[in-house]
Amino acid sequence: MEILVCIKQVPDDSVEISFNSETGKPALESVTQVVNAFDTYALEMATRMKELLGGEIVVVSIGDDSVKNSLKNCLAVGGDKAFLVKNDKAEELDSQGIAKVLVKAKDHIEDKLGVKFDMVFCGKEATDYATSQVGLMLADELKMPVVTNVVDVEIKDDKANIKQEIDEGYYVIETGVPCVVTVQKPNYEPRYPTIKTKMQARKKPIEEIEIDMDVVNPIEVIKVYAPVKRSGGVKIKAETPEEAVAEAMKMMVEAKVL
Repeated sequence: MEILVCIKQVPDDSVEISFNSETGKPALESVTQVVNAFDTYALEMATRMKELLGGEIVVVSIGDDSVKNSLKNCLAVGGDKAFLVKNDKAEELDSQGIAKVLVKAKDHIEDKLGVKFDMVFCGKEATDYATSQVGLMLADELKMPVVTNVVDVEIKDDKANIKQEIDEGYYVIETGVPCVVTVQKPNYEPRYPTIKTKMQARKKPIEEIEIDMDVVNPIEVIKVYAPVKRSGGVKIKAETPEEAVAEAMKMMVEAKVL
């Protein structure tokens, strides 16, 4: 099983992000850059599949030299090879642009390694912009079937049996391979690297890919702003439920929400 896992480096979403009053942009200078959380789930799912069926996992990302650290981390927890599409202005690519670049990267990697990927794994969304579009657009560009919000994958008789999470529960979807899947959080956590796997990852090269960015249209972010913070609620004190309801109705009328 030959697997391509697409990852994105994002600011650590476990810390609160503030705004830089001078630039009007998020203050990310002191925030650690990490692998997008949903991409770590995708890599873990791909690694479990590799351990069961054999094959290799190739990890690819778009960005500047700092992304190599995230790729090294991926090599320490299941990735076998890593490629970086060198682009110092990756943030200027929209979802379709990223998908087009990843298609060219996939073609380059397949030619370089002499393989054809059976599956392409992506996280369901990135935690910075959360558009949930790249995986779908990538599948469209590749003319491959795609299943979103995946929590489990099994390969049987050259078919992929995919468990998809939905609001009401789950679907089990059968599709042929090659295919693209976007991964939701499964019922397990990504593995941690060991000292041994970290040392092994350091020795593995990360090949840079040069891609003509004329295939995409850059975008410009006009404004970034924080959502309005919710105000505290109002506690109604009354002797009876009827009085409480009456007071609540009065307050809603005064606020013109009724």
